[in-house]
Amino acid sequence: MDDSERKETWEDFREVVNMRPGDLEEWLDTDQSRDAGQHKDGGESTGHASGRRIAEILRAKKGDLSDDDYQHMRKVVGYVRRHLAQRPSGDVRDTRWRYSLMNWGHDPLA
Repeated sequence: MDDSERKETWEDFREVVNMRPGDLEEWLDTDQSRDAGQHKDGGESTGHASGRRIAEILRAKKGDLSDDDYQHMRKVVGYVRRHLAQRPSGDVRDTRWRYSLMNWGHDPLA
């Protein structure tokens, strides 16, 4: 990944991830967080695992991020943008849709 791709990915990631690492980690400790998303074989959901990785990326120094980190950041941007486009009607405060997005570092009510 070249420098311009890294710059664009960083900017997009910072645009869609609107939760601070501490807030994200606190959220990930809740039952609502653990219950949201798709679970393979009853284990941790993809979004929950992603949230832990996002918190690590947010805490890292930008210069210490690897190409693999940037690939994950791209995945996060794609997920958040796709799911924002699927916003259900009405109050989304206590919905699995919102909880799933929050696992990916984006609170649509923030």
